[in-house]
Amino acid sequence: MAAARNLSNMTLAHEIAVNENFQLKQDALPENSLAGRVKHVVHQAFWDVLESELNADPPEYEHAIKLFEEIREILLSFLTPGGNRLRNQICEVLDTDLIRQQAEHSAVDIQGLANYVISTMGKLCAPVRDNAIRELKASGNIVEVLRQIFHVLDLMKMDMANFAIKSLRPHLQRQLVEYERTKFQEILEETPSALDQTTEWIKESVNEELLSLSETAFTPGVENSSKPSLSPTLVLNNSYLKLLQWDYQKKELPETLMTDAARLQELTEKLNQLKIIACLSLITKNMVGAVTEGLPELADRLKRISTVLLEGMNKETFNLKEVLNSIGVQTCVEVNKTLVERGLPTLNTEVQANLIGQFSSIEEENNPIWSLIDKRIQLYMKSLLCLPSPQRCMPLVPGGLAVIQEELEALGSQYANIVNLNKQVYGPFYANILRKLLFSEEALGKVDASPPTN
Repeated sequence: MAAARNLSNMTLAHEIAVNENFQLKQDALPENSLAGRVKHVVHQAFWDVLESELNADPPEYEHAIKLFEEIREILLSFLTPGGNRLRNQICEVLDTDLIRQQAEHSAVDIQGLANYVISTMGKLCAPVRDNAIRELKASGNIVEVLRQIFHVLDLMKMDMANFAIKSLRPHLQRQLVEYERTKFQEILEETPSALDQTTEWIKESVNEELLSLSETAFTPGVENSSKPSLSPTLVLNNSYLKLLQWDYQKKELPETLMTDAARLQELTEKLNQLKIIACLSLITKNMVGAVTEGLPELADRLKRISTVLLEGMNKETFNLKEVLNSIGVQTCVEVNKTLVERGLPTLNTEVQANLIGQFSSIEEENNPIWSLIDKRIQLYMKSLLCLPSPQRCMPLVPGGLAVIQEELEALGSQYANIVNLNKQVYGPFYANILRKLLFSEEALGKVDASPPTN
């Protein structure tokens, strides 16, 4: 439980610090859901009982007084430490002991108390709630007024919480690295297995690098006299690159990256879409580039069409082959329309069929165009991780990726930010894992068994 609590706190702090758009929202149950219907029935029953009590002869005020007592506490929670004047006024007007005495003598003014509450809410609420306050004043039914008062108070509580989050964000950002590292250390002490997935993730890269060194060492004609060595930085960067091809539906992320799981998944999905757009552009350029050269507006139009049709491509119900076929057909239509406008002959049937066929084959395993684009994007991302400050000096985009350069640079910057923050927080943990994997007797034995390389 302690580990779960630390993880929850760490995740929340991380999200507040790195996500500028993070804010709390009210839970909205689906209208037709069982929970939604039960909530509606129970709430409606409560307000129906209150209405019957207030309409009784003589009226019964106890439930209404308890509501005003709750309202008083909520209003007081909105006040800053220096708001003593308003605090005293609220306590005086919503003094439940006094209200009970008035109720006993049938002298209580429920509507007057509600009006005071609404007026006070108007002083304390954010400007975005002004319309809601005006609507409260226009309502005539006292039970409906009280009901809506609680609804608006809930919104105001959310506003206050989000304001606190916004105020807290700069402080969290300054302390985030130390805070997360400390919390994760506490988790590790409570749960010693909390780095198992992370160790496997790094170990996979170590084994791949060792295999690469071994293959290089046995290359005919290569003579080397130095012992092979693995760079911890290279191993860790290669591990981060694996996240761009991760199967987020079937494979668990390393524990040290769980706080960025949603961002990494979204980034990977966007990158996959960009890969396909780059593939389509390259195929189009290779097949009909001679007739479309010098027509940037056509290339932009084809890119927009592809982007729209590929929206949601990471959903299980998405039929990629069918969509690629549709993009091929639409591409032929747009190219032919442009050629006609320029008084040139349209593409013949064979070229169109070939273009559509190549588009549809992109999804096939080991497709050469896909492999080429994927390799170049991996190279670009790898070069980003080697830069001390990617935001100041972005690396050159490899050939064939010009059509997605703007989007790729934005995604690359986001990816580098995630990786660099993760390195700062979990660097000491990674160092311990790498030390055990790279410099243990077992690892040394594997390296020494291979012929030396440069």
